[in-house]
Amino acid sequence: MTKKIRYAVVAGGQISQQAFMPGISRTDNSELVALVTGDPAKASKLAGLYGIRAWRYDEYDALLASGEIDAVYVATPNFLHTDYVVRALNAGIHVLCEKPMAASLEDGRRIIEAEARSNAYLMIAYRLHNEPATVEMFTRARRGDFGKLMSFTSTFTQQVAEANSRGHNGYWAGPVPDMGTYPLNALRNLFGEEPVSVYAIGTRDPDRGFNFDDTVAVTLGFSGNRVAQFTCSYATEKSESFTLVGTKASIHATPCFMFGPEVGISYTETRADGVTEHTFDPVDQFGNETQYFSNCILTKQRPEADGREGYLDLRVLDAVERSLASGQVIRLEPAKPAQAVSSDQAYRLAPADEPAPDELISVIPQQPMS
Repeated sequence: MTKKIRYAVVAGGQISQQAFMPGISRTDNSELVALVTGDPAKASKLAGLYGIRAWRYDEYDALLASGEIDAVYVATPNFLHTDYVVRALNAGIHVLCEKPMAASLEDGRRIIEAEARSNAYLMIAYRLHNEPATVEMFTRARRGDFGKLMSFTSTFTQQVAEANSRGHNGYWAGPVPDMGTYPLNALRNLFGEEPVSVYAIGTRDPDRGFNFDDTVAVTLGFSGNRVAQFTCSYATEKSESFTLVGTKASIHATPCFMFGPEVGISYTETRADGVTEHTFDPVDQFGNETQYFSNCILTKQRPEADGREGYLDLRVLDAVERSLASGQVIRLEPAKPAQAVSSDQAYRLAPADEPAPDELISVIPQQPMS
């Protein structure tokens, strides 16, 4: 393809600088042309580094109408997603929005309504939907390779500095929407079914200064006596893994959620007749998702991880918040599963070099300082 989709990055925080902006260079159908930021240092240094134009937030509508971009990558704090997503869709500009798609069910519905009205596409940035090992696990599970799936357990934890933007903006910036979305989205796509009940327990380390539960354990009930559990935390050492148990086989994946030039997602498959290791080389997960989304735009094909996929996660995240507040099991209305991930969504773009932490511009480090 000769045409390239022209992207503007909305917010120049850690995820944009560390991963998306380097990763887009690995694609052959996408290019970075603009940055929206309120930080003069980012406007100057990042724009100079990438040879792009910087726009202020109060110039966002002018950017959308400029004819200089085809799509935006929205990576603002979660509670700001809705405004920037809806304005872009209303302007006919395609949107790749970081997860979670919004910070309330009401905002999620606003995005869905804007998506339905627009002639532009919306994709939620579930980068693992384009990562080879994850796509293989999803498609094999849905095909029945592991038998009837009965349980899922997962842990995804890290240390996060309270001074980071994630550390002081309440539940919707905390570990459940941020990190818990990964095991939640994985189990929904592995099971191919939506949960019918949600129960959560949270704790707060008295030595930390978060204004939310910094460690949360979630139990999800499904039809057919199936259960899923995950724990996420901002106050423990790094851990990431999940185990899926079926009637024919079980799989254990680690690493399974993170990204980086050295991260190759892999899994172990255990059956009665033995154990098989499935290993995969590292890929550029952000380049992969951008290549896929741009291809959808160019071929006029609705992306798989659309607004409905994002909303199905959002309604569970909302139920977790309500369960934490009430101490009760939250019942969910039955919902039709989203579109299944297909094997042709996997891409294998080589990892781009990431800037070192001390090279990030005007970013409060996510990890606590020792």
